Amino acid sequence: METPYESTGRAGQKSRTRLALVAAARALLDAGLTPKVEEAAAHAGISRSTAYRYFPNQRSLLLAAHPSISPETLLPTDPSTDPRVRLDAVITEFTSYNVAWEPQLRTSLRLSLEPAAERTALRQGRAIGWIAEALTPLRDTHPGIDIHRLAVAIRSATGIETLIWLTDVAGYTREQAADTVRANAHALLDAAIRGGST
Repeated sequence: METPYESTGRAGQKSRTRLALVAAARALLDAGLTPKVEEAAAHAGISRSTAYRYFPNQRSLLLAAHPSISPETLLPTDPSTDPRVRLDAVITEFTSYNVAWEPQLRTSLRLSLEPAAERTALRQGRAIGWIAEALTPLRDTHPGIDIHRLAVAIRSATGIETLIWLTDVAGYTREQAADTVRANAHALLDAAIRGGST
């Protein structure tokens, strides 16, 4: 397997160069552009030939610009035992994450829909784990509920895809979209509790 360029010699300097290219790509995405490698290079003040050593094509650059945070939990310290309170905390944080990283997530979503697309960060399902953790008290109070299935249902109504539809198609503001996402999550939880199973 070929060793990445930035892993060979002068690793510190190469790491800084790579980070500068990723930061430039994110800045251009924030401005509503879908940058090519040479555009990110120009924005970062790095030569085109150097940039291509790090990112051989636009797709590799855009994938690198995807947000890389992966917290273990979105719950606050010492969280409530009430699943509604816990879910609200997680969905509020998740929605804030989606809004903060919206340009990059939109690009990742587009890339994930391309034919024969690689498994991108968007497809890794971190949010399902965060939501399932919020719902764990249901194991004791409502053992008939399939928590994973409920978490998937809630994720389907609360992610970047939903945010894009609410803002681009429904014409909602980000605040209205966030309120709708939280309402969706609570409605699904309430329906599961009323039914006793999912």
